[in-house]
Amino acid sequence: MKVVQQLRINSKNILFHEIIGLRVRVLSYTDTNLNGLEGVVIDETLKTLLIETAEGRRIRVFKPSGVFEFKLPHGEVVVIKGDLILGRPAERLKRLKRRLK
Repeated sequence: MKVVQQLRINSKNILFHEIIGLRVRVLSYTDTNLNGLEGVVIDETLKTLLIETAEGRRIRVFKPSGVFEFKLPHGEVVVIKGDLILGRPAERLKRLKRRLK
């Protein structure tokens, strides 16, 4: 049971987890029209997030251009600068391993 809890997405490991499916809100963005945009992350590329709003609109945003608030499945809210989530989850984990060596 303890191992399962360690694998769950939380504020400490979100940078290395899949973020597709999480609720997200754009707190700050270079294009101020996107500030406050809310929805669900439905796709992620190296540099972008595809967010689907409650109205069904799909908007692709560049990760490095914003600050994002993610709501985790257990209700915790995490604020992350887009620079920190550049790349795919596996690549972000590799980057961390290199830094720790």
